Amino acid sequence: MKLSISDQKNRRRTIQDRFISGINSLRFAVTEPVILRIARARCEQFYSNQREDPLVSVMIPTYNRGQLLVDRTLPSILAQTYQNLEVVIVGDCCPDNTAELIAKIKDPRVRFFNLPKRGQYPEDVICRWFVAGVEPANKALKLVRGKWIAFSDDDDVFTPDHIETLLRFAQKERYEFVSALYEAERNGKRVVVGYKSNESPEYAGHQTWLWRSYLNLFTYNVHCWRKSWNCPADIDRILRMHVAGVRMGYLDQVITYVLPRLGLSTVGLAAHEIECE
Repeated sequence: MKLSISDQKNRRRTIQDRFISGINSLRFAVTEPVILRIARARCEQFYSNQREDPLVSVMIPTYNRGQLLVDRTLPSILAQTYQNLEVVIVGDCCPDNTAELIAKIKDPRVRFFNLPKRGQYPEDVICRWFVAGVEPANKALKLVRGKWIAFSDDDDVFTPDHIETLLRFAQKERYEFVSALYEAERNGKRVVVGYKSNESPEYAGHQTWLWRSYLNLFTYNVHCWRKSWNCPADIDRILRMHVAGVRMGYLDQVITYVLPRLGLSTVGLAAHEIECE
């Protein structure tokens, strides 16, 4: 039986949820700090030049939003002031015409890969929202070639200087990971959004992230919805980075716009709930 929205928000974790989330938390806590130190020892020397213009990969997981992707998101990325970039789009086994629409762009910097099988996500609405897109995101981490990696959802809009602003900030301060503010539209009102956790420095939304490529060792956790707190995959990932000791920086500047999709008046979980009613 499908849970109602109110039931999902107050769902009780099963024994299986507790076991899997507990094992994963222990595994991440033990292994990721060690793997990070090894990655730094091998790769950090390649980030010493603060004036270089390295390749930046923008990764975009997507599912059946081909038209929105090519009309809204891709133009804002391809028109960046920083042009040494590639865009890696991974479909979550999209059955629509996403591939054909992307092929019409005729830009060699854009690559599309469609997973042959869709990711396995929980059935209830909120838990699925926590991890939707994790499988194509993890595939994108393997396909990107850039020295720095940026993230975008398939309906976000970058400011023209999004990549250049984040990259120069990270290079100047020698951060391994940086984020900034975004502006979201909810019910006709624009609000500036940033997050602050009791366990970490300030950080902002997933669509404002930029990180060094060796941090791809922090893959997205498809089981994070099983936890009793910090269930969204992006929050789970950034907190694991923080615990492992990643050097993080936060920029108090809007660099992304998160706008409602056609037929909706809000974004995020609220929009997802409306679509699933």
